[in-house]
Amino acid sequence: MTANVPQLYLVVEAGPTAAARLSAILGAVRGIAAVLIKAGASPLDANIAKPLVELVQKADLAALVDGDAALARTVRADGVHLPWSPDLRARYDEAREILGTRFMIGAAIAPDAPSVRHDAMDIAEAGADYVGFSAGDGQLDLVAWWAEVFAIPCVAFDVASAEDAATFAEAGPEFIAATLAAGASPGDSVAHVAAIAAAIAHAAAGAA
Repeated sequence: MTANVPQLYLVVEAGPTAAARLSAILGAVRGIAAVLIKAGASPLDANIAKPLVELVQKADLAALVDGDAALARTVRADGVHLPWSPDLRARYDEAREILGTRFMIGAAIAPDAPSVRHDAMDIAEAGADYVGFSAGDGQLDLVAWWAEVFAIPCVAFDVASAEDAATFAEAGPEFIAATLAAGASPGDSVAHVAAIAAAIAHAAAGAA
């Protein structure tokens, strides 16, 4: 990626309109690096996840499945994302055993975790392909700290608006995550993500 310009990391809630929302975004917005597919109203299974994974991979982007390494392997995704939990390290080790080294494994740390910085460093040292920080008090400081100190890519998750995206872009993460909510129309999804992408580009240009 271009230096100082975070790429987009899309989070797509599965559902009846997920493919339409995702297709509209992929056709209209540049700068997307990866797409995370997570459960919507129904649990995520192979029948739901596989068409979305294939849609993402057809666009030459990385497709990840949320929280289920076995499912990621079944649908031939590029990897799995592990949301925060107190047993994150054990879940990482289990996922790596299932997936081996050819698949990506990333993880998110909650800012209110008891040992948030230690947990982030621990999962990175274990071999995670990226470390992210989810929404909460102190998220921006954590993203800035990680981006300044560590080489392993950082994801700022749960970025809800263009204004927030601009603020996080200045903190220097490699990726900024925008969620495509299940209830949004394809047009609204495009507008939302395009606004975030424009804010990131504007912030990066201002910092150059």
